[in-house]
Amino acid sequence: MKKQILIVGSGFSGMWAAVSAARVADIEGCNDLRITVLAPRAELRVRPRFYEEQVAGFVAPLSDLFAELNIEFIAGDAERIDVKEKIVWYRDPHGGTVPATYDRLVLATGSQTRRPPIAGLAEHAFDIDQLESAQVFEKHLDSLVTRPASAARNTVVVCGGGFTGIELATELPARLRARFGDDTETKVIVVERGAAIGGRYSEALRSTIEAASDELGVEWRLNSEIEAIDASGVTLKNGERIDALTVVWTAGVEAHPLSEQIDGERDSQGRLKVNASLQVPAQADIYATGDMAHAKTDDLGNTALMTCQHAIQLGKFAGHNAAASLLNVEPYPYRQVNYVTCLDLGAWGAVYTEGWEQEVKSVRDEAKKIKIAITNELIYPPAADRAVAFAAADPLAKFV
Repeated sequence: MKKQILIVGSGFSGMWAAVSAARVADIEGCNDLRITVLAPRAELRVRPRFYEEQVAGFVAPLSDLFAELNIEFIAGDAERIDVKEKIVWYRDPHGGTVPATYDRLVLATGSQTRRPPIAGLAEHAFDIDQLESAQVFEKHLDSLVTRPASAARNTVVVCGGGFTGIELATELPARLRARFGDDTETKVIVVERGAAIGGRYSEALRSTIEAASDELGVEWRLNSEIEAIDASGVTLKNGERIDALTVVWTAGVEAHPLSEQIDGERDSQGRLKVNASLQVPAQADIYATGDMAHAKTDDLGNTALMTCQHAIQLGKFAGHNAAASLLNVEPYPYRQVNYVTCLDLGAWGAVYTEGWEQEVKSVRDEAKKIKIAITNELIYPPAADRAVAFAAADPLAKFV
């Protein structure tokens, strides 16, 4: 009877976990390993691009790749994990509840926007966290053209000045000009509770973000928090009122709630703390990866971030180790020493840094070329070719 690796999620980490596991089986000449991906659709949604226009196109089909590598696919939404019986219960496309068994389980269900209990947030704020919500936001921007011109119509408030908030805010001036024309005065305002623009980043990176914001006309409200959101704007906790028909929430993410069903220690973002093999210590048959995993990247105290850069490599290691544990192959301890940051800054360009100290290496057009190469090519799935896919899935191969 074949051993079963069940991978829940087809995002960056889930997709690469499946390919990496198939690679181990191929190297070992094993036909007794069944690798299955459980996800709503056999596709990779290129989430790092959801701040851009034409978001519906940022989807890469996976059916041909899976077929080429003998990876099975189940369409469904995982709902419950029975760790004792080693079963994942999922909702199929017809609404039925169906079991899927496993010998090794890889949790790769990613993350979601954290939505605190702020008045009006659920009813009036947009987000670009998922493909569907990013499409809703894009349609809303299109609809603004039919509204009477006003300061509120021409203003967008971005709640949260982290990576996603910065990329969206610096892209928005061009997106608004494309709809309203170059002669219409528009405003993009970032509300950030921190005391500095890009406060989590290096001084050089912060200075670059500030320079780009100034040139693009993006305003920042620092040391500020949202008190309430309504249909015509936001009220800050300091009493300031900003009239805006468009409010976008980008303040924080948390691991998919499926992680709560696993007995294990978690971090403040709900990620399961894993060992070097990416196993959940209390559940040796379960591996957490991508945004579900709190994993050490090196021996210096750095931890994987909720980025596709880390999710891709985490997936490769998790898939390798899950397969290795069933085939008596040595696992690879997860390590990802190299770290880069490439932040899109709209019409200004981009900024590219290297190392955890975030040393700026290139800016503007030169960095923009790097950003485009990363988001339009590097992070997309490999070709449906065994040799190409398996070479890319090697956890020890150079990535960045």
